[in-house]
Amino acid sequence: MGELVALPGMLTLARESRGWTQADLSGEMTRLAAGETVSQGYVSRAEAGRLVVKDERLALFAAALRYTPEMLCRTTDINGVGVGLIHHRKRASLGALALRRVHATLSVTRLQVEAIATAAHDDDKHRFRSIAVDDVDTPADAAETLRLEWGLPSGPVANLVEVLESAGALLVLRDLQTRELDGVSQWSRGDRPLFLLNSSAPADRFRFSLAHELGHIVMHAEPGDARLQERQADQFAAEFLMPHESILPDLQPGLDLSRLMKLKSRWRVSMAALAFRAKSLGVLSEWQYRSLTVEMSALGYRTKEPGPFERETPRHLADAVTRLTRQHHLDLSQAAHLAGLELGEFCEIYSCPSSIPVTEGSPVSPTGR
Repeated sequence: MGELVALPGMLTLARESRGWTQADLSGEMTRLAAGETVSQGYVSRAEAGRLVVKDERLALFAAALRYTPEMLCRTTDINGVGVGLIHHRKRASLGALALRRVHATLSVTRLQVEAIATAAHDDDKHRFRSIAVDDVDTPADAAETLRLEWGLPSGPVANLVEVLESAGALLVLRDLQTRELDGVSQWSRGDRPLFLLNSSAPADRFRFSLAHELGHIVMHAEPGDARLQERQADQFAAEFLMPHESILPDLQPGLDLSRLMKLKSRWRVSMAALAFRAKSLGVLSEWQYRSLTVEMSALGYRTKEPGPFERETPRHLADAVTRLTRQHHLDLSQAAHLAGLELGEFCEIYSCPSSIPVTEGSPVSPTGR
């Protein structure tokens, strides 16, 4: 194997995935360098490709960023994951710097899951396709079409995560270090769709957020009017999770909070989503809907609704890790090294089985920060 040399773009991507400025990184490198000062200017020149980062300096970058040296030498199409090709369900208050961190995290996660899937000889087939929408073929039509193609029965979707993983999607649940964004997704047409979901988002928003991202994936292959695409993704999610023909009998006139609570348990979406669905289907008038939302807000339901349910957990990549250890005879430290991560963070993200051993002296330290 040739000499390891960091790629400038990968250094930037790794730093942004940690939510750090160049000054933050230089400070951490100085702390680890035992008396040597690493300037912000040095980090800037390294990221600009104006100096070569290898050997001890590569090791220092890797230790500070908590990635392996090999990860910092990976080739990635950084310019190919621009904002226009990434979909996300976020609040308007999410700042630009935080959004860059999430986008960088998505790019790094893509590299990690590709390494895991390739090593585990994971089948890369999937059943996703683009579905065009316009004034005639609506987002609701797209949702109905996809449900039919995937053979989903009428009524509530029992386990949305399982449905998407069975269709070939890659799902990763991790803390995105913000409460302003529930999920982000990307589908480069040569790969499987990737969904990165925020573990700190409320569980009763989880399924709708995931269905919203699914809508983006299948309907929005190109950048467009962001507000329109967000509305379309919401309409898709509502029909995919609450098909109008199935849910209308449940949305009886006289809908109140008690009834919404029962429906929340059955349909596994938030009371707010159910109320909005009832309004969009004409069961609730605008005035009735506003009255319900005011009542829910007064009770604090906009922050935390009653009647929580268990979050669905992705399993496909965790199963791939298990295959790596049991069939391909890697220990967890070696599997973590493939993904370019320290063991602690790797297991936190990819749900390492507790029965798998860790070999002393593996390339990645099991200690995290």
